[in-house]
Amino acid sequence: MARLQPAPNSLFGDATGPHSEAPGWTAHDLQEQRRLVAMHQSLLNACGTPPQREVWDPLTQLIYSLCSSRTKTPESHALLRALRERYDGWPTGPNSWDEVGWERLRDAPVTEIEETIHMATFADRKAPQLKATLEQITARTGALSLLFLANYRTAKIRTWLEQFPGIGSQVSAAVVNFSSLRRPVISVDGHHQRVSVRMGFAPERSTPRQVEDALMRIVPSDWQAVTMDDHHQLVKLLGQTRCTPNQPACFACPLVELCPTGSSKIRHYPAVLQSKY
Repeated sequence: MARLQPAPNSLFGDATGPHSEAPGWTAHDLQEQRRLVAMHQSLLNACGTPPQREVWDPLTQLIYSLCSSRTKTPESHALLRALRERYDGWPTGPNSWDEVGWERLRDAPVTEIEETIHMATFADRKAPQLKATLEQITARTGALSLLFLANYRTAKIRTWLEQFPGIGSQVSAAVVNFSSLRRPVISVDGHHQRVSVRMGFAPERSTPRQVEDALMRIVPSDWQAVTMDDHHQLVKLLGQTRCTPNQPACFACPLVELCPTGSSKIRHYPAVLQSKY
């Protein structure tokens, strides 16, 4: 199945991230952009092109992203299946991105929703947030749908989404990039945040929003939505398998020569690191 691409008259081209033509662009930014491109290519060489994403409508993506934060991928997929089966949350047409009617989920008791997404981390917090968000979307728009967002610019969409419970920069970026909206934005989860800081693209203790801003400043202008999605998946995989929180496998990392953190560790402890891998 071909990857879903934006229609020619969509707002896909609205500038969401600065690049080398942006005001204030510096020689350092150019150097960091080259390093980001080298990082992406190194991950492609080591891991291959990520699997094609099954693109969903914006509301389904919002539900999934809200529930799946800080939750492992298999459990995240399981909870979406559980929601689909319990609340008849299946696309109304033949495509994965066709609209889904989630009214039964919106109208369900919080306790029932929590039971359905029990495999999610912090399900007790996410269930009331999810119900409140769906109710508030309905109250503000008159219907439980986010298809109308295709008519707005990316920054406005994200500001609007982030007013709802449980929706921060990571979820809003996921909705605009992963869903059928397919806008050029990098979604920064915990893995992406950690890897980017260790790579030196953002300072220590940067928030996901700050990391995203730093990356979007240097992202090449020819990176479209699918490339940014691929980049997110590659960096997330690295964070899950090599650049882990407590014991990063720097010696086995394909980015070690590009990473100031990893390079420093190998310079100081080469024998110790090599003996572990």
